[in-house]
Amino acid sequence: MGEIEDGEADHITADVQGQKCALVCECSAPENLSGKDNLPFLNAVLKNPVCKLYRFPTSDNKWMRIREQMSESILSFHIPKELISLHIKEDLCRNQELKELGELSPHWDNLRKNVLTHCDQMVNMYQDILTELSKETGSSFKSSSSKGEKTLEFVPINLHLQRMHVHSPHLKDALYDVITVGAPAAHFQGFKNGGLRKLLHRFETERRNTGYQFIYYSPENTAKAKEVLSNINQLQPLIATHADLLLDSASQHSPDSLKNSLKMLSEKTELFVHAFKDQLVRSALLALYTARPGGILKKPPSPKSSTEESSPQDLPPPMRRQDSIPHHSDYDEEEWDRVWANVGKSLNCIIAMVDKLIGSDGGSEDSGDSRDGEQDLSVVDSIKTRPREDWYEQLYPLILTLKDSMGEVVNRAKQSLTFVLLQELAYSLPQCLMLTLRRDIVFSQALAGLVCGFIIKLHTSLHDPGFLQQLHTVGLIVQYEGLLSTYSDEIGMLEDMAVGISDLKKVAFKIIEAKSNDVLPVITGRREHYVVEVKLPARLFEALPLQIKEGQLLHVHPVLFNVGINEQQTLAERFGDVSLQESINQENFELLKEYYTIFMEKMPPDYISHFHEQNDLKGLLENLHQNIQAKKRKNVEIMWLAATICRKLNGIRFTCCKSAKDRTSMSVTLEQCSILRDEHQLHKDFFIRALDCMRREGCRIENVLKNIKCRKYAFNMLQLMAFPKYYRPPEGTYGKADT
Repeated sequence: MGEIEDGEADHITADVQGQKCALVCECSAPENLSGKDNLPFLNAVLKNPVCKLYRFPTSDNKWMRIREQMSESILSFHIPKELISLHIKEDLCRNQELKELGELSPHWDNLRKNVLTHCDQMVNMYQDILTELSKETGSSFKSSSSKGEKTLEFVPINLHLQRMHVHSPHLKDALYDVITVGAPAAHFQGFKNGGLRKLLHRFETERRNTGYQFIYYSPENTAKAKEVLSNINQLQPLIATHADLLLDSASQHSPDSLKNSLKMLSEKTELFVHAFKDQLVRSALLALYTARPGGILKKPPSPKSSTEESSPQDLPPPMRRQDSIPHHSDYDEEEWDRVWANVGKSLNCIIAMVDKLIGSDGGSEDSGDSRDGEQDLSVVDSIKTRPREDWYEQLYPLILTLKDSMGEVVNRAKQSLTFVLLQELAYSLPQCLMLTLRRDIVFSQALAGLVCGFIIKLHTSLHDPGFLQQLHTVGLIVQYEGLLSTYSDEIGMLEDMAVGISDLKKVAFKIIEAKSNDVLPVITGRREHYVVEVKLPARLFEALPLQIKEGQLLHVHPVLFNVGINEQQTLAERFGDVSLQESINQENFELLKEYYTIFMEKMPPDYISHFHEQNDLKGLLENLHQNIQAKKRKNVEIMWLAATICRKLNGIRFTCCKSAKDRTSMSVTLEQCSILRDEHQLHKDFFIRALDCMRREGCRIENVLKNIKCRKYAFNMLQLMAFPKYYRPPEGTYGKADT
């Protein structure tokens, strides 16, 4: 415990059994658990801590001391601003690419103009939201009463770190963290038509079955088009840079430098060529050709996927599909193959020339792989190798050819894949863009919580080699406990939350060395793939494993388990439908089991053997599966088992309800007291007293106060009667219904 705690603990009275509550005192000083090196960083991320100190008796009548801390995070506003800036940049780039599609037939040109009008409006909306958020300087908290405010849509509700530090007489000090946050959901948009899970399914079904105005591409093909476009934008400048470095090496007449530069150029160019092997590019080129003036204007059938064969006999004669898009008599299908192959041929010529130059200089001639198509190297073979001072002059025209070939490929591919994206946007405007907005809002709230949880977990586990090895070997499990009902508006919230948490799979983390006092994380990427760069002070960064220091991407595995506990869930179970909750729990159990399998396969044997001695994860997983299958009403055992598995797997824990205020407070205090009982020998007769004490005097009642300016949990008698055992607050601490 820290010095303040030690000093204040001397003033505790001894007659615990006679006390109504064993609250020691309050303090405002944050706890320095991770050493002085970490404190400046944590102070930059966590704000306005509330601390409570307790002591409770153990089963052998000794004392344990507990420090409870609750902190806001400045990331509540920082992450949404970072993300919105990326959305604006991505959308402006896409709009420009749509404008650069070239001349289109009147039908497609009108569609493009309509799409651009709506997209420009969307960008303006995002810019306005960013402007409003930028005015919130120094903000680190969005209250539950503000969840419906449009300007704060992207900000998570009531995000806090809830921390319990336990000092017991016989056991090692232990730290337990839970991130509490309102369920990621688009409250301002409303839930009249459901949430994202339902809306996306309905949208995709309608889009698949309707399509006279546009060409249907599956979500997988659309995502693939965005991925290839992103790869193009990243690889083209890299290849140009490495080509220039190769010329610099030639100017220096350094064989070793020349070989190294060639190796890097070859690797990046091969990645570039590989990006265009997908059938989607060929299909998109043909589709774009038919959309040019004079092209065929009739309903084009949907492009085939690699796993789906077309069935001409199933279609009426005017719409018989051949190679997914109707042919045009003037279209040369092999032209793209020639253009695409020219990049590889240009690289082969460069490799052959470097081999010749180094060979004539007396060095090794094995600087690249042997490739087929030797006639393509005739240009090189015909060149008589000149003195070494002419290396640059001999490589320069070949580099120029590579860049020209690459430029032609990029131009064609970008236009054709942008045409694919036009199809997604062309259907049902503005519904498509409103769905994108809703998904961005929900994802922003989820990501802010995730980044906060990841940073806290990293800093509390920096000196744990097993954790760091797990981090770069298999990634981290991120477990969300949901307390939403499957009734009325909360169905839509749960549907939003399920998609937002699932979308976190698109996020990877990268740890970098902080070069200044600005230690706030930076986000890069696009909607299909984000990288969050987390900065560490130099001394801490140097102690990391080599794989992490070299920039390996660190992945997270989000899972959501939901159990409704309030009176609305009672109505859903008796008169409504709980299939949404059952489906979510079953789907996420499979994800958790998959992570466990990877964990057991990839972690080192010595670590696994020690891990088996300490944990019975297999038994816990089987028990969790049985409870999910049992379909028992308000089965909170699911929550306890999922949380226990998460902690034993070094995961990040989240607890969420509508506002992270009332039900969340009941859950986290119950979890804290259950941990004290099961892990730290809390006296069995003191369990209820400890629970009431934390709820009456602890951090969570302070959370209620800062949200609604009242020290009352927002429960009415009907809600209390519906709650499972141990989820009811003590007398005198509850009032009006939940808001």
